[in-house]
Amino acid sequence: MSQEPPFRVVCLAGPSDSGKTTLVERLVPRLADHGRVATVKSIHHDIEIDTPGADTHRHRTAGAETVVGVTPELTFDVTTRGKRDPPDGSDGDAVLEADDPELRALADALERLEARGYAFVVVEGFSAASLPTILVGDRDPSAVGGPVVGRGADDLEALVETIRGLDPLVDRE
Repeated sequence: MSQEPPFRVVCLAGPSDSGKTTLVERLVPRLADHGRVATVKSIHHDIEIDTPGADTHRHRTAGAETVVGVTPELTFDVTTRGKRDPPDGSDGDAVLEADDPELRALADALERLEARGYAFVVVEGFSAASLPTILVGDRDPSAVGGPVVGRGADDLEALVETIRGLDPLVDRE
């Protein structure tokens, strides 16, 4: 039986237009050389990713909490619990325990990704999370909730090695 890789999570924090998404685009392929990678993006406004009138949209508006769509190229899931109505956090990881609904939503997403066997998760935004953080742009280190482990301007390979060396968020048994 193969052993699951450690589950390492890093947060990228910085002001809008500071280069966070560009850094995600650079980190993901390098991390993927070492294991499965997922990303989580904090979005501060509602968007519609499920076309009104499509069957999956109809499933969701009929009351399904989660709808999974499978296409020839992609699989996606849409879950109705966002930042406004996240799970209560009773099963969330201790590093993200908080009354903040945004952090509870992040904890729930990380728990699902960990269960799916990802080795790395790069989180864009969620600067209040107590996760290892790479500062991008001129973000003040005191404005983030986690320890600063790097800067966006650092050498890419050095950032990859820093992320690979992080303590696992959750030890799998």
